[in-house]
Amino acid sequence: MTPARTICLGFLTVIIVGALLLMLPASLSSHQWGDPIVALFISTSAVCVTGLSVVDVGKYYSFFGEFIVALLAQIGGLGYMTATTFLLLLLGRRFGLKDKIALQQSLDMPGISGVVQLVKSIISSTLIFELTGAFLLLGVFVPKLGWNLEAIWFALFHSVSAFNNAGFGLLTDNFMQFVDSPLLNLTITGLIILGGIGYQAIMEVFFWARSGGFWVRRGQLRPDRFAFSLNFKIVTTTTLALLLLGMIAVLVTEFHNPQTLGPLSFSSKLLAAWFQSVTARTAGFNTIDNGKLGSAALFLTIALMFIGASPGGTGGGIKTTTLRILVSVTRAVLQGKDSAITFQRQIPMALVMKAIAVFLGSLSVVVVSTTLLAIFDPSIPFAQLFFEAVSAFATVGLSTGITASISVSGKLVLIGTMYVGRVGILLLMGSLISDSSRSVVRYPEEELLVG
Repeated sequence: MTPARTICLGFLTVIIVGALLLMLPASLSSHQWGDPIVALFISTSAVCVTGLSVVDVGKYYSFFGEFIVALLAQIGGLGYMTATTFLLLLLGRRFGLKDKIALQQSLDMPGISGVVQLVKSIISSTLIFELTGAFLLLGVFVPKLGWNLEAIWFALFHSVSAFNNAGFGLLTDNFMQFVDSPLLNLTITGLIILGGIGYQAIMEVFFWARSGGFWVRRGQLRPDRFAFSLNFKIVTTTTLALLLLGMIAVLVTEFHNPQTLGPLSFSSKLLAAWFQSVTARTAGFNTIDNGKLGSAALFLTIALMFIGASPGGTGGGIKTTTLRILVSVTRAVLQGKDSAITFQRQIPMALVMKAIAVFLGSLSVVVVSTTLLAIFDPSIPFAQLFFEAVSAFATVGLSTGITASISVSGKLVLIGTMYVGRVGILLLMGSLISDSSRSVVRYPEEELLVG
């Protein structure tokens, strides 16, 4: 049992247990035994923090069923190893080297130093953000539902779902009725960004603030001596650039679309475009109908979904760091350089190779998934199947409205795609391939034509 196998089998175990719980009569509002395929699909979607759904969660499940969905999303967002570590810490168990290595691979950290302390910080920050989000969302749901337990549960459920980038909602139209609500739009997008940007980046901001942040000298604002890591710089700048470019692109392409942004006021259009740009980064909520998007906006959303969130966060996709490495490598080639430089730091060749492997592996999964969906559901337009496949792999949860109408075989394909997207293509392949020692043999180099 290598660390990679432990993580992959752990996610699979949680999915199966969740499916069994969601099949129970107590989980369904009808109090009857649930459909196994539906239960497996929803459990996989929750654990993989995707949000794709073949049923209306708010109507199909009872309070117990909704609680199970939220719990599975919480476990999936934290990660199997992080959730397990937290439980073992509560039981007072000490961690060995193998446990720390598994945690390090799960959190995508460069080393094992401080991983247990990081887990404690992750749990604490998660609780703070989710409770804060739930408190703010009370201002949205209390006026609609009244001051009662239902409003409190709605606020807590959607806060957990948003921070974990799960995308599950209890309202039939998701958040379309709140398209012009600044409180809901800014709260949900804030939770999505914080959840998807990665815990390491959040911790760095905390340490920076604790060290004094910025200080004033001679009337000028100067940064202190705290040095942000290269990971933080890449993650924050790439995320900000993608969010702003995505918002502008959606606003431009859908400005006059009468079925999406067209009827809205300019301020509401800005909110809706911002929300669409953020939610495409693996969140899965929507304030406009994705099935009515134009071809340009649909393709743009697919691109944003494929990129996804950042390492160590609750989202999927190839990750912002992978994109930045590939861009840096391309720029280095165009400039005739033999190494990729970003923020005055040289990117190690091992990371370049990993980024290329992640991109090609992810692209292969999407191609295979889309092809299988096209075979099993030939009556559904290809663009919608492609959108669904990318949404499943990147654990986004956005849909053009075809999820429930996909065949059983197609649903199984999406289940597998969501699982691969959550555990990661490289981690999954590492768990399947037997351990191999590093080769000490070096082969001669030879030039070939490229491009």
